[in-house]
Amino acid sequence: MTTPSGAQATPARVLGTADAVAIGAGAMLGAGVFAVFAPAVVGAGAWLPVAIVVAGAIAYCNAVSAARLAARHARSADAYVYGRERLGELWGYLAGWAFVVGKTASCAAMALTFAAYAVPGWERPVAAAAVAAVVVLDHWGVRRSTLAVKAVLVGVLAVLAAVVVAMGFSGRLAAVTEVDGLGPWPGSFGLLGAAGVIFFAFAGCARVATLGGEVRDPRRTIPRAIALSLGGVLALYLVVGTGVLIVLGRERLSTSTAPLVDAVRVAGFDTLAPVVVAGAAVASLGALLSLLPGVARTAAVMAEDGHLPRFLRGLYPSSGVPHRARIAVGAVVVALVLLTDLWGAISFSAFSVLVYYAITNASALRLGPDEDRPPLLVPVAGLVGCVVLACSLPLSVGAVGLAVLGSGALLWWLRERHR
Repeated sequence: MTTPSGAQATPARVLGTADAVAIGAGAMLGAGVFAVFAPAVVGAGAWLPVAIVVAGAIAYCNAVSAARLAARHARSADAYVYGRERLGELWGYLAGWAFVVGKTASCAAMALTFAAYAVPGWERPVAAAAVAAVVVLDHWGVRRSTLAVKAVLVGVLAVLAAVVVAMGFSGRLAAVTEVDGLGPWPGSFGLLGAAGVIFFAFAGCARVATLGGEVRDPRRTIPRAIALSLGGVLALYLVVGTGVLIVLGRERLSTSTAPLVDAVRVAGFDTLAPVVVAGAAVASLGALLSLLPGVARTAAVMAEDGHLPRFLRGLYPSSGVPHRARIAVGAVVVALVLLTDLWGAISFSAFSVLVYYAITNASALRLGPDEDRPPLLVPVAGLVGCVVLACSLPLSVGAVGLAVLGSGALLWWLRERHR
């Protein structure tokens, strides 16, 4: 067991299973549940619940692979490190590149979700202002503590419970025939593409894997927390997604920018609309406040290693925040919210994060028998699933994603050639 030693002291193991479950669920219950069902229903139609299950199963494999890798790599629970150590320098770089570009798009999606609920019609300027505010808060070292995560989680769960109750009392859930059972088969690409989009809502599934040094009895707590947090979130997504599909119908859901608000209004509970708006705002901005600094830190680490411009590696003396990377990431996110829409940001983020997790699963396959390797089925299913879902996303998204990843690979090659 490692013992503390000055500045190298290890984190105190103070978190229990309930804390880890709350952190894991809080990492997933952000903007996704408020925004992802509308673009997903375009491909899946009435098979939306099946797409949710597929995305949840792939997320579970990703989380287990990430947890086993995190236990072996104390420096960082990040596929940038996993890929480099297990697969080689290029794959580690591509994992870091995919994480940075994918999570930057996620930040844009979170800001746009907040604006779509809070100030419909003014999404772009309001989202840009929200990003600027988060960058300023991060400058002062503002972070979400475990207590804040729990508070946000309880609030979001209360809002979603109110939405589910309102949809139940609307009487529409009894009229399941409105969606014609499961309806016509949407085709493999339709269903799997929808699952790829929904994966955006599960993208924080591996957050629990980063807690190995902070939880009591991590060998038992981490697997249990992964199963409980993912299982609970999956069940919640199934209830909310199926309810919204039935209450709004496929056509109206596919064109909605704030589907949960539309659902409570159609259900006849207009007074709940401001509550849902508040819940979406808290969930989206809370996730943005947590994610944007994480992207900046990964960019700073890659800059320290020479894989991104070195001027991004600077830390602000008083807070230890990578201020140059933070400003650069914030500027890119602002550009995205001004140039793209919510659905485009969600789809591109899903593509990039699926690539990131594909490298994570491939890295887990390289764990030896004495390194607590997961059952072979888990990383294989995760790797294949991530690749299939990424390839099933709309062709335009895949083309842009491959172009961005290809440009990153080209930069790496040029750097290696001129080193």
